[in-house]
Amino acid sequence: MRLLIFSLVMTCLTTTLPAQSNWPEYRGPNGDGQAPDANLPVAIDEAVVKWQTPIHGKGWSSPVVWGDQIWLTTATKDGTKMYAICVDRQSGKVIHDLLLLENAEPAFCHPLNSYATPTPIVETGRVYIHFGSYLTTCLDSQSGEVLWKRLDLECDHHRGPASSPILHDGKLFVAYDGFDVQYVVALDKNTGETVWKQNRNIEYGTDNGDRMKAYCTAHVIDVDGKPQLICPSAAATVAYNPADGKTLWKVYHQGMNASARPLYGQGLVFITNGMGSMVAVKPTGSGDVTATHIAWSDQKGVAKKSSQLLIDGLFYMTSDDGIVTCREPETGEIVWQKRAKGDYAASPIYADGRIYLFSMDGDITTLEPGRKYKRLAETKLGDGFMASPAIVNDQMILRSKSTLYSIEN
Repeated sequence: MRLLIFSLVMTCLTTTLPAQSNWPEYRGPNGDGQAPDANLPVAIDEAVVKWQTPIHGKGWSSPVVWGDQIWLTTATKDGTKMYAICVDRQSGKVIHDLLLLENAEPAFCHPLNSYATPTPIVETGRVYIHFGSYLTTCLDSQSGEVLWKRLDLECDHHRGPASSPILHDGKLFVAYDGFDVQYVVALDKNTGETVWKQNRNIEYGTDNGDRMKAYCTAHVIDVDGKPQLICPSAAATVAYNPADGKTLWKVYHQGMNASARPLYGQGLVFITNGMGSMVAVKPTGSGDVTATHIAWSDQKGVAKKSSQLLIDGLFYMTSDDGIVTCREPETGEIVWQKRAKGDYAASPIYADGRIYLFSMDGDITTLEPGRKYKRLAETKLGDGFMASPAIVNDQMILRSKSTLYSIEN
């Protein structure tokens, strides 16, 4: 009898414990786009929408979640006004709609980009909002009060900002890879003061600023017990010591406009260059490791915009024109390659044993990962996706071009 009661209690506990209660930054708590323990619908369409909330303006930032708060940013299409928005996760009700900045003469932004593309970061009591060179600020997440802000970090983004900040060891890291200047800065998360600032020191091989810009989000990895800040740029990727900004290693891979967040696994850092090619790098060298530490490189089916997935020893990506590729991560050898419907900017997500793809036209494809291609569903929702989703517990928070959705079984 005691054994039966114990079994029942353990069953209740395992079925009610939250799968993943926060999604604090771009691509989730581990920066890899995964929420394996979630319980989600196979097919994503109107039938599984719990609530939907219109979001004014134009913004491609991905939603982030802490507790029952969802944060995202938006801006007017012309960039004259920039906002931070907080939505209640349970009801979809807008809690805060904060006008943070007005710009009399905003710089040019490419129509495929927006003035509110960088994804915020949220933690207990604080949310960090970034609009590139226009504004970086920290807000009290309950009241919306501005705790600190920086307006002096300048660069010419040329086609609009896109790099998202990340947090590590009390510091906020942001890349400014512009037309005119290229540098990485670490800010004290409590005060906003500069801890260190490091110029890129990359040999771009050109004086054309258009070929020096990039839009990447950095990633901190652990290599032999030591942290590395992996920060892609145009032409090359640099690994920094996050404590002081000193360069650990650098790899040249050509390219420009790189936007994918680097992925680390199987002893390799996977980097796409924004121009349709990629490299897999061993992060164990020092100095220029281009000739010694590239395990493999390829151009076939490589995404220019979206980030990748590494699931159960296989590597997945979706190219801009919808070519889905499964590779062996150690060698780059293609296991299978198929076309999904639509064009893609949003990054794929892995949850509940499935891969979900979200196209710029609203097509949603659900796949089963593995060595054989298996499509589980093909649906459509909303007016298209530029942002990547967040997943908390058994809920997917999905942002289309105009609407925020809660998706649940």
